[in-house]
Formats: sequence, structure tokens, C-alpha cells
Amino acid sequence: MKKIVLTALLIGTFSLSYAQSDYYNDYRRSVTDINWQTVAADLLLSKTQSNQIVALNDRYDDYDSWNRVYIHNPDGWRNDRYTELERIMGREKYLKFKNKYYKGQNPVAVYNRNKNNDKRYKHMTEKSKTHKENSGKGHRH
Repeated sequence: MKKIVLTALLIGTFSLSYAQSDYYNDYRRSVTDINWQTVAADLLLSKTQSNQIVALNDRYDDYDSWNRVYIHNPDGWRNDRYTELERIMGREKYLKFKNKYYKGQNPVAVYNRNKNNDKRYKHMTEKSKTHKENSGKGHRH
């Protein structure tokens, strides 16, 4: 019985840490996938605003620092980050940023959608569609 409980705890811990790292990877992509110098130039951000964005991007420079804050709420980084970006840029410039870089969608929703879009299983839906299409062909009775 002790072995079963211990095994369940280890699996649960591993699963949680794997999920946490996925959230952290989303966070890192939100920082690195955008050229922030271009954003600052496009939106005519002040030097102070640019420096605040750099500081925001450098806030969690590794998994451990990020995890200390978001260990119990890994989704929390999305609202925190984009609320802070809106505060730094101002409402009008933030809306321009959102329209250009996220096609008008809320960045929080973009990253939420990505978390449920597990690429490891994407090929299975394609195979399923192909199988369904092919299974109806040439089998008339």
C-alpha cells in the first residue's frame, strides 16, 4: 500500500512539474517571440516605458524565479503580464500593440488556447479524419 501511495505521489509531482514547465515556456515565448525594440519604436514609447518593459521582461529570468511566484497559479502570469503591459503602455497604445501582435485578441486568451492545443496528439486527429474519409470509399454492398 505504501508503494502505491508513493508511486501516485511521484507521478502527481512529475505531472505537475511538467505542466508548470509548459506554462513557463508560454511565459518565455511571450517575452522572446516579440521584438520589443520594434514595439517601442512603432508605438512611440518613451524611454521610461521602454525601460519598464525591459524590466518586466527580465523579471523572471529563470524557471525557479517564475515558479516561486506562480507555483499555485501557473495561469496567473498571463493576466499579471498583460495587465502590467497595459499599465506601462497606456490603454490606447496597448490596444494598438494587441491589434498588431495578437490580431486584436486578448493575449491571455491566445496563450490559454495554446495550452489546450497539445501538438503531441495533433497528428492523431488528422489520421482520424483521413481514416473516416477513406473508410467510406469503395465499400458498397
